[in-house]
Amino acid sequence: MSHESPNAQSRTVSVDDTGVRRQLADGSEEAVTWSELSAVVVRVIPEGPWKEDVFFMLAGTDGKGTAIPSGDPAADALIERLQTLPGFDNEKFIEAMTTDADEAYVVWSAEGHPAKH
Repeated sequence: MSHESPNAQSRTVSVDDTGVRRQLADGSEEAVTWSELSAVVVRVIPEGPWKEDVFFMLAGTDGKGTAIPSGDPAADALIERLQTLPGFDNEKFIEAMTTDADEAYVVWSAEGHPAKH
């Protein structure tokens, strides 16, 4: 993932009461609703400091989802919303955000903690 194609780049990301949508430069869209959210993973890729190296990966129950770069303007609103999920692991989230290890951190899973709309 060191060289994202220009078509995979975000054009816009929106976070609202329904869920998260990422409009891609090629016009396609990735989305996941809060009610269908099954897992939240913070993926750290040691590409920084000049390239995006932290992504919030949101998986839906339908196998679809989206990955939001931590540097996206909507990331703060996304983090704020994710931290309200029942059972969200703030300690693991902080660990993920402060490491440069090539690792994926599961900070929330729907198992026993379904997302509330």
